[in-house]
Amino acid sequence: MTAQISGNYFLTEDGTYLPLRHWLPKTETRAVLIALHGFNDYSNFFQQPGEYFSKLGIACFAYDQRGFGATSRRGLWVGEATLTDDLLVLVRLLKKRYPNQPFYLLGESMGGAVIISILSHANKPHVNGIILVAPALWARPTMPWYQRSLLWIMAHSMPWLTLTGDGLGVMASDNIEMLRALGRDPLVIKATRVETLYGLTDLMDTAFKNASLLQGNILILYGEKDEIIPKKPTYTFLKKFLAIDETEKTVAFYQHGYHMLLRDLQAPAALKDIAAWIDNSLEKLPSGADIRAQNVLTQITPPVSTREY
Repeated sequence: MTAQISGNYFLTEDGTYLPLRHWLPKTETRAVLIALHGFNDYSNFFQQPGEYFSKLGIACFAYDQRGFGATSRRGLWVGEATLTDDLLVLVRLLKKRYPNQPFYLLGESMGGAVIISILSHANKPHVNGIILVAPALWARPTMPWYQRSLLWIMAHSMPWLTLTGDGLGVMASDNIEMLRALGRDPLVIKATRVETLYGLTDLMDTAFKNASLLQGNILILYGEKDEIIPKKPTYTFLKKFLAIDETEKTVAFYQHGYHMLLRDLQAPAALKDIAAWIDNSLEKLPSGADIRAQNVLTQITPPVSTREY
């Protein structure tokens, strides 16, 4: 079957329909941005950013990844290969629609891990930049042995078991009204199958190993109050990332930011930073988050610039 974009759906090569949202500029399109949502979320995560960037001339697209949102087999893990193949196909389709515009990929949490994972593909797409927002990098090498063991045992004995985050006391954002809305949203998954958690961990393993493949123009944003993706695996990944040569790299730390950076109360600052980075008109990010990252990282790594020119 021929993959195609039809209205508010993205038809994949195997005939699966994935809901697709878009926010298009009313003026000339100067860039295209494809956004991938995080674990248990769906394309609605990009509503505010999509509206913001479209006003700046950036055409934005976000789709429900398989197993999430309004897709079939919701709540089931479809595998890393399927998730990455879907992204590769959509990039190809949109490049036919916008042959002369620069392309950017943005991944939040799990979406970031999917984007990093495609870098090992022989047919990886050429894009002008990659934006990773709180990328899911909690790979097995950074987990304690007992956590790895428990996950393996549960995945191989009770894969159907569902777990929730109730009682963990984890705060995903300081935007309480937004969190309440997510709690009421039927398309946001509240209880996760153990086998799906196991699949997510496999994906994070791949992303963690692919740090050395992150080349080109890269922006990584991380909230220092992130309680979902811990600092240890993130900082370990950044050490590998910052050691890469020939890479235009910008790392931004938001001192009061949480995991859902693009929906936090300070989301406007992060969105303005992303827009400025895409525009490449400023040497430093407007919020100063890149300077903050440099100051933090120099305490745990040899002095290194967070951006090279």
